[in-house]
Amino acid sequence: MAVSYPAPRVAAVHAAPVFLDLERSVEKACALIEEAARGGAALVAFPESYLPAFPLWSAVAAPIHTHDFFRRLAANAMRVPGPELDRVAKVARARGVLVSMGLTESTATSVGTLWNSNLLIGPDGSVLNHHRKLVPTFYEKLTWAPGDGAGLRVVESDAGRLGMLICGENTNPLARYSLAAQGEQIHVSSYPPTWPTRDPAEGGNYDLEAAIRLRAGAHAFEAKLFNVVASGYLDAATLDELAPLGADARRVLEESPRGVSMVVGPAGAPVSEVLRDEEGILYADVDLADCIEPKQFHDITGGYNRFDIFRLTVDRTAQRPVAFTADGMAAAEPPAGRAAPLLDALDAGADGANGAVAAADGGGAREASGSRPT
Repeated sequence: MAVSYPAPRVAAVHAAPVFLDLERSVEKACALIEEAARGGAALVAFPESYLPAFPLWSAVAAPIHTHDFFRRLAANAMRVPGPELDRVAKVARARGVLVSMGLTESTATSVGTLWNSNLLIGPDGSVLNHHRKLVPTFYEKLTWAPGDGAGLRVVESDAGRLGMLICGENTNPLARYSLAAQGEQIHVSSYPPTWPTRDPAEGGNYDLEAAIRLRAGAHAFEAKLFNVVASGYLDAATLDELAPLGADARRVLEESPRGVSMVVGPAGAPVSEVLRDEEGILYADVDLADCIEPKQFHDITGGYNRFDIFRLTVDRTAQRPVAFTADGMAAAEPPAGRAAPLLDALDAGADGANGAVAAADGGGAREASGSRPT
């Protein structure tokens, strides 16, 4: 029987959350999922740390002046699993859509440890993948702890094989390759609304839009896939919330380059409109058959590589703060989330990599619902 290729409609949400208000941000997210589903989307992608906000204060003020913002973020961070996730999953299930959601994640084991996470929620409401950003970038280290490799997975779905990375991870060639080598066909890249590195008055600021275009195009071109880019939007309400940091902080945020949302095709060029200066949802109809011809030219996870020369091993063990033993034997806690058969199926589906990447899974990586027991 001839192989058929999905041709889904994908959507990127270019929007602001309700700043540091998890309940209202979840409510807004659910409304946006409903709208995107009415627009025919099979996949709806949200920006980095959409729930409940990206910690912009760390870019424009010293940490001795931002304790209150961190406390508010910690109080509004999501638990996985948790009631807010249940609400988002319920809408995904009701509408039968895939949802890629950026969030700040908290844990019961520590009131001061947070992760920059991304969840892929299936059309049945289950968590298909749970990824924590490998390394927080620059001043993000003041907010988030490092993640692990447990979420470096490509998930099979009716829309194709889906992978996701968060912001600066899209600069990491090994992280990108580890997904491409699992047969990734649609990649989700999530970004903040802006990312200042200098006072715009001094010049030389990091150009977030240019960086997004470069990275999204590079991964789409190198892996021969579609890249759905979802960046946050900086609204007036967020700027007003950050007003206690002073006029200079507001000026830097207002004048710094913005993030952009778009969909990039396997030729490395946008195949959708580009959103930057206003909130909205953009759509693109993608045909995964369009990835075939480019792989005739350069298939870096197939015929255009030398696996006898290059080898990559990825440790997908989920990290834990403590390991308990009983009778001298390591005793892992019972899984509290995603079931092992799902991960076994995902690993088995990576055979198209022809040895391009080896995944070393520890027992802790096998969790149900994509959650990490804490």
